[in-house]
Amino acid sequence: MPVIDIHPHIVSPDTKRYPLAPLGGTQSTWSSERPTTYQTLLEAMDAAGVDKAAIVHSSTAYGYDNRYVADAVAAVPSRFTGVYSIDLLAPDAVKTFDYWLGRGCTGMRLFTTGSTLPDQATWFVDPRTYPFWEHAAAKSIPVCMQMKQEGLPLLRQIMDRFPKVTMVIDHLARAPFEDGPPYKAAAELFALAKYPQVFLKITPVNVTPKSWGKATPETFFAKVVDAFGASRMAWGSNFPNSLGTLPEILGAARKAFAFAKSSDQDWIFGKTALTLYPALAK
Repeated sequence: MPVIDIHPHIVSPDTKRYPLAPLGGTQSTWSSERPTTYQTLLEAMDAAGVDKAAIVHSSTAYGYDNRYVADAVAAVPSRFTGVYSIDLLAPDAVKTFDYWLGRGCTGMRLFTTGSTLPDQATWFVDPRTYPFWEHAAAKSIPVCMQMKQEGLPLLRQIMDRFPKVTMVIDHLARAPFEDGPPYKAAAELFALAKYPQVFLKITPVNVTPKSWGKATPETFFAKVVDAFGASRMAWGSNFPNSLGTLPEILGAARKAFAFAKSSDQDWIFGKTALTLYPALAK
């Protein structure tokens, strides 16, 4: 089964062609210290044995300017697709959605919190965003949600209203797991399992945390697999945001899921990605 990465980033050192305009006004440290071209990403993929990638636009470097991701997809369409970001509150959000779709991007990402926006935003439930959600459902475009667990009740409001929108939860919403089995602190995350539209993205944030506390990779991820099913889970490297080489990052994820049966690993490291981004199957 081909290995597919659904969460690498790229940042060009050419700031004249691709000017910086980070969300929150301050560029993320990783994008400043480790700008990584799509050519460098390809080299890292080849070294790691990663066949294809859904490149996630770097909002903490470029805001809503998705040109570098779109240009990467245009340059190497056999191995890349793009996951772009737009301003959902803009009056032309649907038109902008279709523009980037026409540039070869087949996924969306909403950056509702993160390194340059530390608080959990609530704007994604604003009624002004409803035309976007309707359009995402009609176009069958998966929407990645960069968010914290405390934002999940709001996300449920959107999913109840728009049940046909495919949602991908970045980094498992950073749900806490240090309390160990039965993982009561992550109850909001596990409550999403009843929504068939929800997919989970597993990244180094989850695989190699600063501390596991009373948890272990096997007990935590086994519970996630049991609740959601491997066919709704996909691996993403978060490269180069995450420290380490891409072979090291993939190796750590493989180790964390070594307990899982091979058919489940096939889903997590490749098949689920093809479900979310069929363009990568071409």
